[in-house]
Amino acid sequence: MVLKVPRDVTTGSSSVDSSIDSPGSSPVDGLLLVDKPAGMTSHDVVLIVRRAYGERSIGHLGTLDPFATGLLVLLLGHSTRLATFIENEPKVYDATIRFGAETDTDDCTGAVTRSVDKGAEMPDRDRIADAIQRLTGEIQQVPPAYSAKKVNGTRAYDIAREGGEVELPPVPVTVHEWRINDVREQELDVTIVCGGGTYIRALARDLGRLTGSAAHLTTLRRTQSGAFHVTDAATMDTIRTTPPPIRRLRVVAD
Repeated sequence: MVLKVPRDVTTGSSSVDSSIDSPGSSPVDGLLLVDKPAGMTSHDVVLIVRRAYGERSIGHLGTLDPFATGLLVLLLGHSTRLATFIENEPKVYDATIRFGAETDTDDCTGAVTRSVDKGAEMPDRDRIADAIQRLTGEIQQVPPAYSAKKVNGTRAYDIAREGGEVELPPVPVTVHEWRINDVREQELDVTIVCGGGTYIRALARDLGRLTGSAAHLTTLRRTQSGAFHVTDAATMDTIRTTPPPIRRLRVVAD
């Protein structure tokens, strides 16, 4: 079986083919797709995969926050050297944004830092549409205070957890598309297609601010990374009990 990166999601001059290892081939050199559950860090997943496959050299392409679920792409063994060909591929997320309050983490796990008057939480659709347009394309994004960005050599989340002030400069990110899936009393369900390095939590925060309200992320699920989809991913229970074959990788010039 060969999976080829579609041209509509390819960002570079090369693509990556993946084929499923045949029985008896090495299980420690290739790619593994994992459906991460909520409550587990991306590093937790790596530790479990290390034990399951007996391979210490493992890297993941794009961290998922502990409260988030969905696709985590892991490279094992020598395949970690192919990360640069995959990590910048567009990623697809399903997210729920709740209006009315902003939190220190920009998601539902944090403490409320700002709220709006009751009855004024949900902006009208025109304001939402205008804000989404401003948050699409090549934009400058301020990462969340609770992020892995470094300030003078220290992780921003370590400073924030100790009660320190975190001031991070904006960084360029690419947001390809927003799709509104549902609008409820105070919530917005969206699908977002974006480039690597984009914080969906920060998009939720900025959507609230640009609409004159306040907002934070309540759910986040990554469904796709480049050509790889969460429907092809293994669950953690499967990895613990019957580790699936991994996929061999090779770079193919367009």
